[in-house]
Amino acid sequence: MRRYFIFMLLSASCALQAQTALDKPSLSQVTQISPYYFGPNAFPVPEMLDGRVQREFRVQLTGDYFKGYRGDHTEDVSLKLNIPLWTERANLTVWMPVMEWYRNSDENIAMCRIQPEYQEKARKGSLMGDVFLSIDMHLMKERRYRPDWVLRAALKTASGGDFYVARYYDSPGYFFDTSLAKSFAVGRNKRWAHSLRVALSTGFLCWQTDNGRQNDAVQFGVMAKYENKYFSVSETFAGYSGWEHNARNGGERAHDRPAVLRTDVVGHIKQFDIVAAYQYGLRDYPYHQIRLGLAYRWDILKLRK
Repeated sequence: MRRYFIFMLLSASCALQAQTALDKPSLSQVTQISPYYFGPNAFPVPEMLDGRVQREFRVQLTGDYFKGYRGDHTEDVSLKLNIPLWTERANLTVWMPVMEWYRNSDENIAMCRIQPEYQEKARKGSLMGDVFLSIDMHLMKERRYRPDWVLRAALKTASGGDFYVARYYDSPGYFFDTSLAKSFAVGRNKRWAHSLRVALSTGFLCWQTDNGRQNDAVQFGVMAKYENKYFSVSETFAGYSGWEHNARNGGERAHDRPAVLRTDVVGHIKQFDIVAAYQYGLRDYPYHQIRLGLAYRWDILKLRK
């Protein structure tokens, strides 16, 4: 019954995303509906899974600061929930920028081609963001010679607004990705119990554009993670590559190939996690990001011995 419920939820999500506008597609023109021209929360590079799912109920509240390469600044308060689905092998994850505040520069307004009647609103404002939902499934557990294997199916809603001031796409999207990961013991101190974990990820990501078609992208990612019972430090290179990146007929690029380098530090104090991260946009994601936050974990499945 539980597997049937998960299958039906995924099928409904995919059916919702399959709906597109009735306008006739124009394959000869790029749309500029891409991370390069929009706010940092429009469709960021998804945070990579490390080959595991969250076994406990977890609520995380963070504050983010984005400094744009073209002079724009964004701050937000974000919420993330991990909810186990009756088993330690699957969970529902929900995350969103609850509220963001932005200040825009003339350079960025010009680059994003915001129309004159919307430019004053584009200079400064606040709004809620898109809601993301995913089901994360642990398909295979790590053994001596085999890795962890996780599959994720995610949906992006169109709840974020202000399309005409280049904050959110105001269109749905989704992605499917999978990751393999293996841990290697470091040292022989059992009390410290530290390890190095390596993970690889790939997938498919898609979002609807404004001319009746969708942009399809290949996801990729690699992660190295040091962890022990007190804290973890990880370094991730990840991104996705859309099909519009080379404009036809000599037109302008769509800049739909964002890639980022991300550092995450998480400290563990009993049931609490102290979260810190820094992300640098390498390509088609023109932002620095700094994150600080706090999370609480609750063992609702009673997995601890």
